[in-house]
Amino acid sequence: MALTVRLSAQEQEALAAHAERSGVSQNEVMRAALRDFVQRQSHAELLEQVMDSELPQFAEALERLGQ
Repeated sequence: MALTVRLSAQEQEALAAHAERSGVSQNEVMRAALRDFVQRQSHAELLEQVMDSELPQFAEALERLGQ
């Protein structure tokens, strides 16, 4: 699948520099960044779900600890 991403000149320069330093293509840098972003977002969403479902049972204890 092809995708067009519009970058500012500064972003393009940073991407090119990082790719060159890493010895990989700019495409691979973008793909890795996207994978990392999706993984972090998925982790954050899971953590939020767990907090929403599990935290209420400890609300009283947490309130007492905060006093």
